[in-house]
Amino acid sequence: MTRQQLFEQIQKKQSYLCVGLDTDLGKIPPHLLSSEDPIFEFNKQIIDATKDFCVAYKPNTAFYEALGAKGWASLEKTLNYIPKECFTIADAKRGDIGNTSALYAKAFFEQMNFDSITVAPYMGEDSVKPFLDFQDKWVILLVHTSNSGSHDFQLLETLDGKFVFQEVLYASQRWATADQMMYVVGATHADKIGAIRGLAPDHFFLVPGVGAQGGDLEAVSHVGMNAQCGLLVNSSRAIIYASSGKDFAEAAGREAQKVQQEMKTYLRKYLH
Repeated sequence: MTRQQLFEQIQKKQSYLCVGLDTDLGKIPPHLLSSEDPIFEFNKQIIDATKDFCVAYKPNTAFYEALGAKGWASLEKTLNYIPKECFTIADAKRGDIGNTSALYAKAFFEQMNFDSITVAPYMGEDSVKPFLDFQDKWVILLVHTSNSGSHDFQLLETLDGKFVFQEVLYASQRWATADQMMYVVGATHADKIGAIRGLAPDHFFLVPGVGAQGGDLEAVSHVGMNAQCGLLVNSSRAIIYASSGKDFAEAAGREAQKVQQEMKTYLRKYLH
């Protein structure tokens, strides 16, 4: 998917919502456990209920990998069920030496046909470049994440007074353009999103941490939006686990619509 196609979906749906499919067998409604594939059945109903209100889906691959071959099968079925107009993110956080990264890229871009993959930049340029060799596919680089441990390394200062996450931003913009690279910027660091936007004015940001983690959607939208919106705001638990009963899909749909309506307001207010 190209950046223009993604922006067109944002305009059409008046939404920049990404629904995280962090599907946990221990949390899905009990009545689904007798299904042939409970994970896929849950995802299928969540997708049906939310597809009109979001522009992207982000399965975190750990929830599927942990189940072995059955989990991978559930992931593939889920990916194939997602409407083609929706942007798909493999939240796999890969990143390894070049030849290994090349195989990870083949797995997620050729075998599974995701639009994008999250990549950890710690090993440097040669660990990221192989993911950039695919047309209309995206690297979403971890820059400033929403977890508490992000302070351990990302906020360390270098000898010239910059934070490590800023060095990642500077270096990575030499590897790819804003048409092929996005950045993960946590919503719980909304105070820094504006500064990061100043360093990467044209890039899309994938913003986790809104919803269950307490990020402020309006604050993120105000400081993070650019001329093509430039934001994919992820919500996982607050939407997919809005109810643990038989009405789980309807509850997810209501929650997604509520977020979409709020986003519609901010698109009108902050898109420039």
